[in-house]
Amino acid sequence: MTLVWGAMLAAGVLLVVSPWVWPRKVRTRARDERADATRALLDAAGLHAAPSGALPAACAGSAALAGAVAWLISPVPVLAGLAALAGGVAPLAWLRVRAARLVRTRRGLWPDVCDLLIASVRAGRSLPDAVADLATSAPDPLREPFVGFARDLAASGHFDSSARTLKGALADPVGDRVIETLRMARQVGGTELTTVLRSLAASVRADAALRAEVDSRQSWTRGAAVLGVAAPWVILALLSTRPEAARAYATAEGVVLIVVSAIVSVVAYRLMVRVGRLPEPRRWFG
Repeated sequence: MTLVWGAMLAAGVLLVVSPWVWPRKVRTRARDERADATRALLDAAGLHAAPSGALPAACAGSAALAGAVAWLISPVPVLAGLAALAGGVAPLAWLRVRAARLVRTRRGLWPDVCDLLIASVRAGRSLPDAVADLATSAPDPLREPFVGFARDLAASGHFDSSARTLKGALADPVGDRVIETLRMARQVGGTELTTVLRSLAASVRADAALRAEVDSRQSWTRGAAVLGVAAPWVILALLSTRPEAARAYATAEGVVLIVVSAIVSVVAYRLMVRVGRLPEPRRWFG
């Protein structure tokens, strides 16, 4: 009883001093940082119209659905909990995979964009008009951000602010380099824009070809990681459908075994993926 009263007293003191120890400003800043990270992930995945609150709702719904399905298949609480945890992380993983796929797709299209800009500038178009023309002439995966740029430029008439908005919509390292080159050319002028764009297109094209070759050779590492992690859990799910196996996994020893196996699987998967992953270029101008 003394321990209970001591714990209650400590909790009361902690609640009293919490406004000074953890002020609201710190919590607000952390919440804003999480919202910014969520918005950045949605933009990188190409879901610009999706609200930031949709991601937590999707994670919660996916976790509830995965946990319910696992419970219906096998009434083992620890398996249902792990399934709910995996379901909650699934939308984040899907967004990251989608963002990486978009980056790879767009990386091979930027040389074509540079060629279109060179052709427009040589035809006598001004730089803002040449970029706005990409709303109709750019490749399909890149067209939507340029449509927004053309709309923003027509409304404001300010190239620099519209270019910064375009850079945020693209959320692409190569796009940052191209747009910063265009902004610098707009601000300082000069006659070397076409030469710079041609050199940039050649560099991006060579980098994309090299990355595609290396990525194809490393694909077996990622395949082995997925197979090595998924196979034991598929077998576990099949075994747990039997009543005697479900009772065994519901014991304390079974819970410890499953939790330790889940930790080992996650660590091993992350190591395998890290071994087979190429370093992505950073957004230095993001």
